[in-house]
Amino acid sequence: MEEKTNTKEIEKLFAAGAHLGHKKNRLHPKAKKYIYRMVNGVAIIDLTKTVTQLHAVDEFLKKSKKEGKILLAIGTKRVVSQYLQELCKENNIPHITTKWMPGLLTNFETLSKNIKKMNELDAQKENGTWDQFVKHERTKLSKELGKLKRLYSGITNLKKKPDILFIVDIKREKNALKEAKQYNIPVVAITDTNTNPDTVSYPVVANDDSPSSAQYVIKEILSSYFVEKSASPKIAETKKEAVVAKEEVKTEEKVKAPKKTVKKEKKA
Repeated sequence: MEEKTNTKEIEKLFAAGAHLGHKKNRLHPKAKKYIYRMVNGVAIIDLTKTVTQLHAVDEFLKKSKKEGKILLAIGTKRVVSQYLQELCKENNIPHITTKWMPGLLTNFETLSKNIKKMNELDAQKENGTWDQFVKHERTKLSKELGKLKRLYSGITNLKKKPDILFIVDIKREKNALKEAKQYNIPVVAITDTNTNPDTVSYPVVANDDSPSSAQYVIKEILSSYFVEKSASPKIAETKKEAVVAKEEVKTEEKVKAPKKTVKKEKKA
């Protein structure tokens, strides 16, 4: 059964283009152990290993979610930023999709003040406080709020340093990875063949340059954190519905059942 599941997962990854790595001259030596073969100078990723990595991530993130640990998702490259932002918004996951602020973890308390300021300005705009200012002052405040939102809107509800980082493309987000290591924060990441997967706690070796591949793998990884995979509540509800339906059927049968008639004997 497990082998059958793995085959389906491999097929989906393959269809998304997750197997396509970089050309030979861009390969990282540490990524070679995850390469199945080279075809026309392009590395073909061994998707059986990618599936194993996804399973490890799934187990880790489900456990972390149950323990109440906070995950921060980072992906600023164009092919993933919009998708990651929308997915995280839908599932209330803190995220950074425009720019990693240098020292975000190191100077978290200072950056938290910027988030507080952003929330205050936003509230003032909504409640009409800005109406008392002249036009150029409102324009200035609007620009300031726009800049703060661009940088911090994804981490408005981040009250403390995250417990886990999820990174798309560790080469691009090297500063985030560096700070996570400094604070011993475990990192889950999509690592393409041009990066060193050994620098990450939970690497998933896959193509992170193709939108279809990156988006598919992002959803596979994050769904382990935001989706309750246990079907028990649903099953319980289904059972309850089944019992109710059964009782309704019984009642209906009783109502529709013909009444027995007792023949009276004729008096002699």
